[in-house]
Amino acid sequence: MTIAHDDIRVDERSTSVSTMSMAAALNLALADAIQADPEVVVFGEDVGALGGVFRITDGLTARFGEDRCFDTPLAESGIVGTAVGMAMNGMRPVVELQFDAFALPAFEQIVSHVAKLGNRTRGAVRMPLVIRIPFGGGIGGVEHHCDSSEAYYAHTPGLTVVSPSTPQDAYSMLRAAIASPDPVVFLEPKKLYWTKGEVDTSVIAEIGTARIARDGTDVTLLAYGASVPLALQAAEVAASEGRSVQVVDIRSLSPFDDATVTAAVRATGRAVVIAEAPGYVSVASEIQARVFERCFEFLEAPVRRVTGFDTPFAPPKLEHWYLPDVDRVLDAIDSLHWEDECREDQS
Repeated sequence: MTIAHDDIRVDERSTSVSTMSMAAALNLALADAIQADPEVVVFGEDVGALGGVFRITDGLTARFGEDRCFDTPLAESGIVGTAVGMAMNGMRPVVELQFDAFALPAFEQIVSHVAKLGNRTRGAVRMPLVIRIPFGGGIGGVEHHCDSSEAYYAHTPGLTVVSPSTPQDAYSMLRAAIASPDPVVFLEPKKLYWTKGEVDTSVIAEIGTARIARDGTDVTLLAYGASVPLALQAAEVAASEGRSVQVVDIRSLSPFDDATVTAAVRATGRAVVIAEAPGYVSVASEIQARVFERCFEFLEAPVRRVTGFDTPFAPPKLEHWYLPDVDRVLDAIDSLHWEDECREDQS
């Protein structure tokens, strides 16, 4: 369990609303955090002059100097280890691990030190550290560039794990993550970097809460990250077929918002969990189990999952066969109602 977020420090913000991409929202969040707090530093591979492989840190070095945003050697374990030392001494490092699978060389640092120091010292040493990881598929990336490794981090006590699906949440949740006194693994869905939406910089996110992305009465779709737009697209198609589909954006994988999810599923009596990662021993499996445990007497049908397959990620030209799509989600929705029809026929 993560140490309570009892030291949130977010500056007073003036209202500013504009339309931007998720990439721009993340860039703005980093810039605003650096400007607001002299203890915030941003570093990682190619984040300085290049602005990051996805240009999330574009312009930060030029604006704030190399002491606030700087490049590191190609050594993920060294990047996170350095961040641990900085955080132990009162700084607020934000590190970028360039691609999801590139983070694995730093995994030992993350699970053995980042996640455990607060508990090991009974709260005397906190870890105000954010680890940004672009994750997931949808960009035609080759091996090691399109992993969905969220289960590794969500399974680790001591880590907060979040993933935004909108530019607004990208901005607000990153500001909240940087302000947190405890370590946050911030998973950025690469496929959504170029999607656009309104961002209100005065909105302060509360880590650990889900949001209702679409209201509906027949079935609840539970998704996070890049799967949220897919769920909304499936809900639109289902609506054209006469079904009312609710969509819940999980947002926070750990801590998990049981209250919002439970209330949503109990209201519809049916649920489908959508995620890009392989289904076996996954975050989707945990969500499915929690829904069964808390909503069993309200369910009209078993909780279904639509996930990636239990194989290594597909090559670029084949990834569309691997990733969940609208047809697979609609098939899962249909299966829930098909069981109702079977029961009616038997009666």
